Amino acid sequence: MNKTEGSSGHGWREKLASAAAISLMLVLLLIALPSYSASKSVLVLGDSISAEYGLPRGTGWVALMQQKLNTEKPQVVVINASISGETTAGGKTRLPSLLQEHKPGLLIIELGGNDGLRGLSLDATQSNFQAMIAMANKAGVRVLLLGMQMPPNYGLAYSKRFAGMYQDLSHAHGVRLVPFFLTGLEDTDHYFQADRIHPNQLAQSKMLGNVWPALKTLLK
Repeated sequence: MNKTEGSSGHGWREKLASAAAISLMLVLLLIALPSYSASKSVLVLGDSISAEYGLPRGTGWVALMQQKLNTEKPQVVVINASISGETTAGGKTRLPSLLQEHKPGLLIIELGGNDGLRGLSLDATQSNFQAMIAMANKAGVRVLLLGMQMPPNYGLAYSKRFAGMYQDLSHAHGVRLVPFFLTGLEDTDHYFQADRIHPNQLAQSKMLGNVWPALKTLLK
């Protein structure tokens, strides 16, 4: 073989090696697609209002959200990690393992109501929210915060400070907020269970309607 033939053969080997490298990169990208899909999941961290307390299974607002997403954004999976009686302290404790296990793209936090009903320190509640938002930010997860309000019998000053806490968190940390998750449910006889605390089945579509505009924007 002369020098020209040797040089030509070496060039073809370089081209083949380059083609093989490109093929390998394409394969790796295809393998990575499932992990991207996993990041399209939505994690709901809530209390009894999101855990279908007193409702037939599959009729709560979270289940309705999954049904709507199945039609409009079928690649999105909803994980409902809500527990009846949950507080912000409990949510803060559970969140690290939930983020590690599910690796969501979006975290919906529906908490605080039990803190308020139990008269827990609002400073502690706000600190717990801040910790959860910081965990989500560190994991690259967007946050949607669902605001709650206290009944007027808890006192005007307390109720006003409680509602303002969600606004403060939203402004301070740049997270999307639904100001009052239960907007439109003022008719307690029509939309609440006998305890006047937990929304009934009729209320669930309205609750989803309150969340959907912000959710849809965050999932774009």
